[in-house]
Amino acid sequence: MSDAAPHPTLKPCTGPACFLDRTTPPHLITLVLVAGLAAMSMNVFLPSLPGMAAYFGTDYAVMQLSVSAYLMAVAVLQLIVGPLADRFGRRRVLLWSTGLFAVATLGTLMAPTAELFLIFRMMQAVVAAGLVLSRTIVRDLFDTDEAASMIGYVTMGMALVPLIAPGLGGMLDQAFGWRAPFSLLLVCAIAMVALLYFDLGETARRTSASFAEQMRDTPELLRARRFWGYVACAAFCSGAFFAFLGGAPYLGSEHFGLAPGELGLYLSTPALGYVAGNFIAGRYSKRIGVNRMIFWGTLLTTGGLVLSLALYAWGLQHPLTFFGLVASVGLGNGMALPNANAGLLSVRPHLAGTASGLGGAFMIGGGAAMSVLAGLLLGPDTGPYPLQALMIATSAASIAAILYVIKRERTLASR
Repeated sequence: MSDAAPHPTLKPCTGPACFLDRTTPPHLITLVLVAGLAAMSMNVFLPSLPGMAAYFGTDYAVMQLSVSAYLMAVAVLQLIVGPLADRFGRRRVLLWSTGLFAVATLGTLMAPTAELFLIFRMMQAVVAAGLVLSRTIVRDLFDTDEAASMIGYVTMGMALVPLIAPGLGGMLDQAFGWRAPFSLLLVCAIAMVALLYFDLGETARRTSASFAEQMRDTPELLRARRFWGYVACAAFCSGAFFAFLGGAPYLGSEHFGLAPGELGLYLSTPALGYVAGNFIAGRYSKRIGVNRMIFWGTLLTTGGLVLSLALYAWGLQHPLTFFGLVASVGLGNGMALPNANAGLLSVRPHLAGTASGLGGAFMIGGGAAMSVLAGLLLGPDTGPYPLQALMIATSAASIAAILYVIKRERTLASR
């Protein structure tokens, strides 16, 4: 699967001429789909969680590990994926990781017990390479502000996948059982391996440094305060969404009494906002600037969540009061995350893969913690209040993080 081509000096292909050409950078659609597969693996099966718990004869909390423990595995693997891609190239790492994801997905379908299912579910985390390297490939080819816009467009297309995935997963579950969403993942994984093989040209610049030498360069990145500011901003901003992933399926089924198909549609609301936020980021990031776009995105996220809590406390306790206003989380994340990722990738451009993996590890690792915490806070009599409070707290922290970055940049500029 190696077959890497020399680094091209071209921007991503947008027309048919260089599509399925391994000597050119990948088509933008390919970047969208490889990131979309990783995103779909997080939420396509969420409406099936109660049914999976019943099938395996275990508690919902055990099956919820397929979300929280999976996110933790994704976080750990992102620490490895970035440096590996800097050393061996984007193409080779993406091909192998997507192939292993297909094998792990087959394992989830054949698992006879909850324990074996969770083992194969953790193995599915290798698909995280798609999240890391789709951003890294864009940064290989563009400067900071333009990279923010391009990442926005890539993630806007990617967001269409999690927008429809929970609803589709819920309908498949109702029609064929909980294995149907995982069968869909298997088909998509096999198709993605073929697409990557024929379309993904290498974008990483050749390096003669060994893996150990690359790791010795990492402290240069770790000493950069702006890098950590952007990482904190991305982690806290996305933390609200991951808390939603951990608690919303329980709320939907137990508190609101939603059927799997209906629950899947409600779970798609953040992705709807995310598409709009990504469009705004893609259209205006270059004009407005990375930091200002992040600030307005985090402010929108927090404001929408505060409004949701206020309306629910006031007595408007319809599912739309909770799920509908969670669209603000998607909107704000869609504006903030492409810019935060572009920012952290640009602090030390020669370590872009490492930066992407490290930043992604903290973002997903923090998300895993938020997912677990959300599950622990909710109970039969709590309603959505603990989850709403947790989402507001982590979103407010992202505002503090971007204000720190802005202050740090002003300090550096004044020297």
